[in-house]
Amino acid sequence: MHQCESCSKEALESQVKALKDLIEVAKAVVSTLDLDTVLQAILNSAMGFAQTPAGSVALYYDQKRELSLHAHAGLTADFVKKERWTVTPGGLTEQVLAGGEIYFVEDIQETSFYNSGIVLEEGIRSMICVPLVFQNRTMGLLYLDDFVPRQFDREKLNLLSILASFAAMAIFNATLHKRTKLMAITDALTGLHNHRYFKQYFRQEFGRAKRYHKPFSIIMLDVDDFKSFNDSYGHATGDKVLIAMGSSILETIRSVDVGFRYGGEEFIVILPETRLESAIQVAERLRENVMNGTTKALRGQISRGVTVSIGVASYPENTDRLDELFNIVDTLLFQAKKEGKNKVHFKQGRLIPGL
Repeated sequence: MHQCESCSKEALESQVKALKDLIEVAKAVVSTLDLDTVLQAILNSAMGFAQTPAGSVALYYDQKRELSLHAHAGLTADFVKKERWTVTPGGLTEQVLAGGEIYFVEDIQETSFYNSGIVLEEGIRSMICVPLVFQNRTMGLLYLDDFVPRQFDREKLNLLSILASFAAMAIFNATLHKRTKLMAITDALTGLHNHRYFKQYFRQEFGRAKRYHKPFSIIMLDVDDFKSFNDSYGHATGDKVLIAMGSSILETIRSVDVGFRYGGEEFIVILPETRLESAIQVAERLRENVMNGTTKALRGQISRGVTVSIGVASYPENTDRLDELFNIVDTLLFQAKKEGKNKVHFKQGRLIPGL
């Protein structure tokens, strides 16, 4: 009798501890709106809760049937180097997505359907896969891995499903927050960043370039004769030009470069760690791509697109001061206009604003 009471007391204490752990996990995952911090908190908490030495969290994009790795721990660089992958038909992930429930494998080598070479090469022998579902939508998947076969505590797996609900809600809130922040710094028409964000980003990146002695370039573009274009063809057609401009800029620049709609028909591209001669090449590609892109966008309405005049300036080639660099590129753009438009204008060596 006493032994049963002792067992019952131990079981109760174990449940209370598990619930306390769960509350701590819940606090961790809802304490921030930064998406990457949320995902790392989910992973760290879940690994501690399930007592696994490794794991990862991937966000799920339903339309593409694609997963994107965002947080990981205890795994080799080779294993996590693939940041995006599509769902394999018949695999574990597809089963979890279809069922919407926690799935666990206590010994991968004894599971006939599981044949992922990369998982076996990593030495993973047992695994828990947890769908992170909010309002009937799978936000992501949580993988908890161990390198030995093991039996998982069923009680903890049940509590893990409660953690998954908190985690999915936290991901939803963080994603919404990120989208809202992005909207505040994005130009709605072109999809480029806006003037307000340019001022912040320009100062930040120029400061970084000076601090680490890295080159830094800025390109300024302005649509030629845009006022007369709008007067001739109307503002709706003018908007089509600006949308095509945004697309052409995004398609031309590298992922580390950033494009902005500075105002009206004026655009800026910031190129970190880029010297003047490389920036000039980018500017020439932009000039051609804008002409081709706007021609394509207006096909059926007008026989040709628009041209742009471009100024290019660089640190430290032209100046080592932030305000001077902006004034120089602005002046170079004005000179490109003055000298016939549809040109890229730049100068070698140190310059002063106003040239």
